[in-house]
Amino acid sequence: MVQLILVLIGALLVTALARSREIAAPLLLVAVGMAVSLVPGLDELRIEPELLLTVVLPPLLYAAALDSSFTNFRARIRPIVHHGVLQVIATSFVLGWIAFMLIPDLPLASAIVLGAVIAPPDAVTAAAIGRQLKLPRRVMTVLGGESLINDAAALTIYRMAVTAAAGTTPTLGQGIWVFALAVVVGVVLGLGFGMLAQLARQHIPDVQVATLLGVLVPFIAYLTAEELNGSGVLAVVTAGLYVGHNLPRARAAGRLQEHTVWAAINLLLESLVFAYIGLQLKSVVSEVLDSGRPAGGILLATLLILLSAIAFRVLWMFASNYLPGVSHLLASALRPGSRWRRTTVLGWAGMRGVVTLAAAGAIPFTTESGAPLPGREVIQFVAALVTVGTILLQGTTLPPLIRLLGVTDPEEARSDDQAEAEARRTATNAALAYLDGLTPAEAGCERPALDRMVSRIRDLVEHQGLAAAEQVGRTPAERADTSTRTFSELRRDIIEVQRSAIADERDAGNLDDEVLRRVLRELDLQEAALEGSWRNR
Repeated sequence: MVQLILVLIGALLVTALARSREIAAPLLLVAVGMAVSLVPGLDELRIEPELLLTVVLPPLLYAAALDSSFTNFRARIRPIVHHGVLQVIATSFVLGWIAFMLIPDLPLASAIVLGAVIAPPDAVTAAAIGRQLKLPRRVMTVLGGESLINDAAALTIYRMAVTAAAGTTPTLGQGIWVFALAVVVGVVLGLGFGMLAQLARQHIPDVQVATLLGVLVPFIAYLTAEELNGSGVLAVVTAGLYVGHNLPRARAAGRLQEHTVWAAINLLLESLVFAYIGLQLKSVVSEVLDSGRPAGGILLATLLILLSAIAFRVLWMFASNYLPGVSHLLASALRPGSRWRRTTVLGWAGMRGVVTLAAAGAIPFTTESGAPLPGREVIQFVAALVTVGTILLQGTTLPPLIRLLGVTDPEEARSDDQAEAEARRTATNAALAYLDGLTPAEAGCERPALDRMVSRIRDLVEHQGLAAAEQVGRTPAERADTSTRTFSELRRDIIEVQRSAIADERDAGNLDDEVLRRVLRELDLQEAALEGSWRNR
């Protein structure tokens, strides 16, 4: 426990250093972890794979899903499924066959296990690096969406292959049934837990209790789905997408607290995951050396598998964009030459992460007969090196590749600014219309008092609307009282009307979730300041 705490502290300090120097924190954490693992005399940090899958992975997936746009996810569902399911299935068998050909004495079933372990790009890695690189929204939607659902396909193949390697050969029909059951159970349970979480947000008066219940959602969803032979990954992702989509319907205080809590959890676990990936280098190398296998041959085979994994993803992406009948990924109004540039970036952004390590570590030691499961130490060695290799090779070269290809979308930023201005105008107009129709009975005061308050609030709303519109498009560096309880309550009603108006615009497809969150957070902060001002009187 002391060792784990020291690793957490060190990982957070490295993350702080990376952020202060504008370095991608995941890359620095992996590099530092590798360096520390080679220091003589240090005890090995060992986290049980089951712990990674049930304690670390669910909150990371849930946080990524909360920040994802369900609207964009639904709009891009075809390419997301194409890459998150079909690509993973194809990658598992292609890399498994390559491993079977390259590594002597590795049975085909064990090779397929290896292929399934290293097939899925990691949601945590993709989101962490993509956020810092500020990839265009269209690219991030596909990249983030596929990395959220690909674990379900990979883990299904993994389980079937482990069963075969352990001595029981499943049929194709069994495999299809297992996958279909995992999808249906995972999605249904995730939707159910997402609805319960949303009810807790809306009806539990204690914000801290509601927030803590929300923190438990990914763990409960994951464990329940796995217990019922469903996909825990899909249960967590579905719950996160549902709760994130209903963000405007939660209370402001809860939203602000949840944002802080999940940001802290995400930072802590991401730092731990990437540090742990680097720290595993020494142990997996030692296991292969102790197994008596020729280190040079295994290392060469691992290098070829790593290059094959990278090349297959790039080829798949280009085939998905250019072959007749499947060309769909970015097939909308893009600038000339943008498609191949974005396809290149998507193909190169295939870093592996925590799921690969956890799945490799969870492989059983023995078969049903009690004999050692063939190739277990080799699978763990290859999986660890492929994970580290993709993060360091692709992660370090991705920023210069993006700059070289110019994969940015200035029109997206301008469109967001225009949409933000329209959203603020919609919110202001909704507030003014509400004031025009307000009666003394609804406000709980006499007409003269109501007229005075309405006049003051109208001036405040118009002033804030104009002032906020002037700030649209400016950088953070450029952006620089109520007197009675009735006034405070009325102001909160106005903010609620504004929130509802922009949520309706989003639901109608006229406003992107990213822009909605930007405006929504400002309204929440206004309400929080209003409540704090009243409590301090």
